[in-house]
Amino acid sequence: MNWFERLDWPLIGAITLLVVDMAIRIVALFVVPRNRKPTAGMAWLLAIFLVPTAGILLFLVIGSRRLPRKRVRKQNEINRLIAEVAEGNELAITRDAVVGPPWLSNVVALGQNLGAQPLLGGNAVALYLDYADSIAQMAQAVRAAKKYVHVQFYILAYDSTTEDFFAAMAEAVRRDVVVRVLLDHVASVRSPGSIRTYRKLDDIGVEWSFMLPVRPWRGEYQRPDLRNHRKILVVDGRVGFMGSQNMIDSSYNKSRNRRRGLHWKDLMVRVEGPVVFGLNAVFLGDWYSETDELLVNWVSDLWEPPERHLDSHLECQVVPSGPGFATENNLQLFVSLLYNARDRISITSPYFVPDSSIMHALQAATSRGVAVELFVSEIGDQPVVYHAQRSYYEEILRAGVRIFMFRPPYILHSKHFTIDDSVAVIGSSNMDQRSFSLNMEVSMMVHGESFVRELNEVSDWYRENSRELTLQEWLAQPLRSQLLDNLARLTSALQ
Repeated sequence: MNWFERLDWPLIGAITLLVVDMAIRIVALFVVPRNRKPTAGMAWLLAIFLVPTAGILLFLVIGSRRLPRKRVRKQNEINRLIAEVAEGNELAITRDAVVGPPWLSNVVALGQNLGAQPLLGGNAVALYLDYADSIAQMAQAVRAAKKYVHVQFYILAYDSTTEDFFAAMAEAVRRDVVVRVLLDHVASVRSPGSIRTYRKLDDIGVEWSFMLPVRPWRGEYQRPDLRNHRKILVVDGRVGFMGSQNMIDSSYNKSRNRRRGLHWKDLMVRVEGPVVFGLNAVFLGDWYSETDELLVNWVSDLWEPPERHLDSHLECQVVPSGPGFATENNLQLFVSLLYNARDRISITSPYFVPDSSIMHALQAATSRGVAVELFVSEIGDQPVVYHAQRSYYEEILRAGVRIFMFRPPYILHSKHFTIDDSVAVIGSSNMDQRSFSLNMEVSMMVHGESFVRELNEVSDWYRENSRELTLQEWLAQPLRSQLLDNLARLTSALQ
């Protein structure tokens, strides 16, 4: 027997596995926490240390929120173009010219530094709470198009509810109106009837593209759960729509939703005036990222400055956010506004999984006597997010925040909040870590008492159709529910 045969191979194998395991753990200590929130870093390290093989594989797949360098470069280029246009826009309200609460000028400057877009005056805004009515209004706007239509939805599906909107696009194409459509790739693939939707877009003859496609065989890949969650419609640069509603039936065409009788309640806003330019700029930036088509003449050909609405005093600022930006734009804007509230905060967020900065802002608000209310759904459509959200209820209630749960069988999907009686934010962004870190979102800050009053009336309607959750009721939750909530809370930190 030679020396090779005399070696204790089982022992050598065990030592090798031990060395590799220790090496993974040591490397993880250097790599994982870098440029990552402490909570996220600890969650990832816990996963890797407890289940090294599965943990490291999961980290390699979804451990980085960075977009490919080419996409980041395009976003920076669009930001530069927007800033150039904004600098020469006579309707842009400079920091020194902001009229409102003393703190508002600083928030406006923050929004512009983050997303490059200025505060624009002279806008008219209308709210649409009815799901079918908002789609009808969007179809009507498309039918009035003369030059172009820009459609961007996280989920866009051809079904009986959206059929008229697709018909409006087809009519526009036949009038030689340019119709461009963007839809999120992963969300669309997961939507029932996706192939039928793609064929319909081709039959209509629109120019369309996926957003953030995950097709490695075509060289298209980034972290697969980075999604473009925006909902935007722009017609001729004159009329725009944005908010929380996807272009799909309110049941999302899923059999499990229909079995439960679930329907989504959303809120869309129609805007007219200079701020439509901001929504169009967001679309054009995403179009450039997905198609490599930079519409360099968009300032002259695709945007003629809309006239100021003399009968409207609403000032609006569009703030895009997402992995394409260096910072979490929406989180910074939200936290800044929450800290400046003096009397009242009303928040509606279907997925409320706050990070520590949001929690601290809410606790600071109630401690200084601000009345804070939160509207959520009583039931959930996404189990992990639903339980992660519930894990914060005790802390929120103890802080003095009133929680109103919208009654089944509806999922309250609207995303907005108001600060005192003069400032509101509405858009596609939830107050959760996914919207802050992983999704491309678009928010619009509105300064104007009339709009805040209308939005508060919507909240009043939510309250009438909700039940208030009390701390006493919550403390009576069974241990099984508490365990599920706490486990889900841990997974929410894996950013």
